[in-house]
Amino acid sequence: MSVLQELAIATRTVAAAAESAVVSIGTDGRGTGVVVAAGKVLTNAHNLRDRTTSVRFADGRIAQGAIVGSDADGDLVVLAVDTTGVPVPAWASATPELGDFVFGASRDNQGLVVTAGQVSAVARSFAGPRGRRIRGGIEHTVPLRRGSSGGPLLTAAGEIAGINTHRLDRGFYVARPADEALRQLVDQLASGQSVRRRQIGVVVATPEVTRRLRRAVGLPEVDGLLVRDVVADGPAATAGIVIGDVLLRAGATALVKPELLIDALESAGETVVIHIARGAEELDVTVSLVEQTETASGDDAGHAPAAEPEAG
Repeated sequence: MSVLQELAIATRTVAAAAESAVVSIGTDGRGTGVVVAAGKVLTNAHNLRDRTTSVRFADGRIAQGAIVGSDADGDLVVLAVDTTGVPVPAWASATPELGDFVFGASRDNQGLVVTAGQVSAVARSFAGPRGRRIRGGIEHTVPLRRGSSGGPLLTAAGEIAGINTHRLDRGFYVARPADEALRQLVDQLASGQSVRRRQIGVVVATPEVTRRLRRAVGLPEVDGLLVRDVVADGPAATAGIVIGDVLLRAGATALVKPELLIDALESAGETVVIHIARGAEELDVTVSLVEQTETASGDDAGHAPAAEPEAG
């Protein structure tokens, strides 16, 4: 049997395993999801526009799914929806390695789509929809059409090896690997707990925008993150950070990219000293950090992120 024949057989095997479990998300098919437990569907958080959304199954049935748990920064959400009669695919026993053949599955209004490719790189990082760095991704060459985000990356046996999340500029896709950490997170979300990661409550502009706007008002150019908005009563507001401040350093980290602020918050202790420029002056402010896990009722993962990068 030729390699092409083996690949064709594997594709049909994957399609049979994924047929019932892969669902379409949204009335316009803007995303894909996969059944991960009885009554639970996993998809990307950026596929939602509200706390509920329509879910289309293989038999054409459309049901309304509601968020039970979400990790907005990690771009994952679990929906509660009637999955009666739908088998739950198994998680892969091992993470795919470089060169392994993998398969992508998605669903649109016309049915299931399955495509094949190879793992092109491992341990890749990428920015989530809110700017937070997500590490450990699987880069692969599986061609995926619009609306595939949130669908499973599958092994030749039809087991879930990852969740397709982010398209790279050069055309490849990155999936979050279905390792033990992801499985535990999915279980947590399915149990009704939403994850809120460390944040100080600011919306920032990039250093390029910061330099341009300061130059326009006659202030010295600096490399940092211009504060465009501050969450009322948030850690930054409590520390005295205001709109127009420029965040220059968090601890020893120079804030030349929004994601570096997020990284600095993740590695800091209970407080972080942020060096800022306010007008022509510079000063230090100490910000208390809050990391919390809460029920889905207090989460806002279904809403689109702010226009400027949201850096915690």
